[in-house]
Amino acid sequence: MAAYINYLLLFFLFLSSVSLLMVAVESSLDFYVGGSRGWTVPVGNETESYNQWAIRNRFHVGDSLHFEYHNDSVLVVDRQNYGECNTADPLIEYDDGDTTFRFDRYGFFYFISGEPGHCEAGQRLIVRVMVHPAVANSPGPAPSQQPGGGSSDSGSDSEPGPRKSDATAIFAGFGAIMAGLGVVFLF
Repeated sequence: MAAYINYLLLFFLFLSSVSLLMVAVESSLDFYVGGSRGWTVPVGNETESYNQWAIRNRFHVGDSLHFEYHNDSVLVVDRQNYGECNTADPLIEYDDGDTTFRFDRYGFFYFISGEPGHCEAGQRLIVRVMVHPAVANSPGPAPSQQPGGGSSDSGSDSEPGPRKSDATAIFAGFGAIMAGLGVVFLF
């Protein structure tokens, strides 16, 4: 009877762990730029700029920005073009009115409006995608050119090492826990 209870507990633990893993894998977030007003040129009565909004949030690899706009566009640019509000040489251009941009790396991403004068009026956004703290000090591959701001190693503005997926870290921890529990239940 004790062996049956041990197997039943192990099965319950396994099901619980799988459920937690599924939640963790689906933990990426969608952020709606501009909230209910969307991606628009600021008119002066907004309580915060796009960059103030971005500073209040924490973005990670796998998260997405959702832009809704009319008669406008979203340009992904490098740091220099962001600072100059230069719309002539975007890395990526969207003009479908309903754009979702998914972060595929850590570092800085720069967004501006493609309409003349909108960027200068404040319709621009810098997003810093964070490195997961558990792997911030692990060695990683050499930086590569990526859309949204050049190299993923942007000097003092980025953190060292790539961010491993949450699922990888959870699977590793789950395996260690299950191995330990297996040993406990066997004896």
